Amino acid sequence: MIEKTILQDGWELYTVTNNNGMRLEALNFGGIITSLEVPDKDGNLENIVLGYRDLQDYKDNPNYFGALIGRVAGRIRESEFVLDGQTYKLEANEGNHHLHGGPEGFHQVLWKVEPFEENEINGLRLSHTSKDGEGGYPGSLTVNVTYTLTEDNKLVILYEAATDKATPVTLTNHTYFNLSGNLKRTIAKQQAMVASDQYTELDEELISTGRLLDTADSPFDLRSFKPLEEVFGAQHEQLRIAGKGIDHYFLFSSNEKPKAGLYDPDSGRLMTIQSNQPGLVVYTGNGLDDSLELRERKSEKYLGICFETQAFPAGLHHVGFPDLILKPGEPYRKETVFSFSTK
Repeated sequence: MIEKTILQDGWELYTVTNNNGMRLEALNFGGIITSLEVPDKDGNLENIVLGYRDLQDYKDNPNYFGALIGRVAGRIRESEFVLDGQTYKLEANEGNHHLHGGPEGFHQVLWKVEPFEENEINGLRLSHTSKDGEGGYPGSLTVNVTYTLTEDNKLVILYEAATDKATPVTLTNHTYFNLSGNLKRTIAKQQAMVASDQYTELDEELISTGRLLDTADSPFDLRSFKPLEEVFGAQHEQLRIAGKGIDHYFLFSSNEKPKAGLYDPDSGRLMTIQSNQPGLVVYTGNGLDDSLELRERKSEKYLGICFETQAFPAGLHHVGFPDLILKPGEPYRKETVFSFSTK
């Protein structure tokens, strides 16, 4: 079932529900996922993502709650890159650097939305065209993102794009997850997993140095489920740089499945992630404080964790990272599946 609510300023709120009662709420503004309700081990449906109490607070949304991110997710050093011998200067929005597509990135776009109900599968098709030169990027880029809610409690996000000029592209969604239900607790006692042998080293401005570090024998070793409080309590220079938590890109180990996951022992909720992206950014909400009025409560440090499946902008400046240049005639088709169960 899909419901649509008309809001002011051209905003629309869509509610998608499957036959198990799992419910997704999303805005056409920024493609923002505002709420996601899934059952706990006792069948109680509760929200497991961070979102504002007042929808109008998404107008600024400096933490990118629930938003679609593009053209390039992550930080582009000094807001510039060289492509085919030409230097492109982008809009800076984090010091001298370009973050998450810049100030007018896809998180600020009114997407065109087409709801669909097909074979008991419900979802939303979002589309947008970014014009040549927008934000400083070359090429007219047509983007389609599909949110699908399946009957076995999966949220499938499919990203598709096409361009008429070579341009960097890596799209993601910036939802913060907290499996406790209605933000009852922080993520400290929740257990995270990432199938990765290597992660990026960051400098003091959270820009990749170009070095890949081994996860083994470090707090970044999440190859088996680990309580996040063990990470937060560890002493490590890279944790300090990121605000006593993780804000790093992990390269996926090639054949491991699932690619990532989160488990909350108290509620019994388990989320596993599969993706054909080469890696993901894990962000553990290190920069959150108590200044935000969220749907259930005030925000606080470590209240949510992001699993941003994507390539990485360091590939624009360093070798050894996945390529993120999309060329005319090439397909861009990336899919991430969030599966929810209990144990």
